[in-house]
Amino acid sequence: MESASSPSIVVHLDEEAQRDLRHFEATGLSRSEAIRLGLRVAVKRRRRRDAIRAEAAQLAEHQDDQREMLEVTALMTSVRGED
Repeated sequence: MESASSPSIVVHLDEEAQRDLRHFEATGLSRSEAIRLGLRVAVKRRRRRDAIRAEAAQLAEHQDDQREMLEVTALMTSVRGED
């Protein structure tokens, strides 16, 4: 729901974005609703990806974990008979 004080923006869409917008409009969403939905989905996806990256970086800093991963990898390789 838009309020009278909501900021307006101008967006120049490429062909792909225009097709995507038409798809959303065909489902009954207004242009504003479709764009807000797209922004929300994009932000959630970005936050999730950033959180995963941060967790991976944090895990990479733990040398005990790295050593254990190398040991497990070596064990699994020996079990499979690989050199």
